[in-house]
Amino acid sequence: MTTMKSTLRRPFAGLASLALIGAVPVAGAIALPAPAFAASGTLDNAVAALRGIETMRADFTQTDRSGQTVRGKMTLKRPGKIRFEYADDVPLLIVSNGKSLTMIDYEVNQVQRWPISNSPLGALLDPNRDVKKYGKLRNTGNPDVLSVEVRDPNKPEYGMITLIFVRNGKAPGGWELTNWVALDAQNNRTTVRLANQRYGVSVSNSTFTYKDPRRASRRPR
Repeated sequence: MTTMKSTLRRPFAGLASLALIGAVPVAGAIALPAPAFAASGTLDNAVAALRGIETMRADFTQTDRSGQTVRGKMTLKRPGKIRFEYADDVPLLIVSNGKSLTMIDYEVNQVQRWPISNSPLGALLDPNRDVKKYGKLRNTGNPDVLSVEVRDPNKPEYGMITLIFVRNGKAPGGWELTNWVALDAQNNRTTVRLANQRYGVSVSNSTFTYKDPRRASRRPR
């Protein structure tokens, strides 16, 4: 039986290079066929919403295809930096320094690294390139919900990510990223939902560093 830990370690099965990312009402809508419709949101809205975030902290809930859920805290800082810190019972840390995405496994003292461009997270970290070039609007049936599917048709091994935004005048660009669904090349699905988003918070660059567990066995606090 596949465990949450093994799912988390599966390359590109979700939050990218890590399988980060249930079936929620909004996410379910993206699986429907996409007939012609008058969208209230555009790809430019999605790009503006993401690029308008200079810094953000949020709680996240990550659910795999079997329904297993883990929680943690996400920190994002432009350009290209992101950190997913799991609860203490999940010995993993995921960090992007703006160039590469690193997964640190404190249980087995292992470090794995991928170029950001090889990960679905590229759509979050470089929205102007990924969302504008590879993004496609999907019908949600709700003018206040924007769904964007992002994938490179020439590189299916990189997987796909679908970003869900909800109209919110207090969020950057007027649209708030609330969740995403990632699908890897083996059709492993992971869903991440965000809550308690805080924008414009002070974030030190040291947030996106880590202690190499191959030299220190204790997980940094």
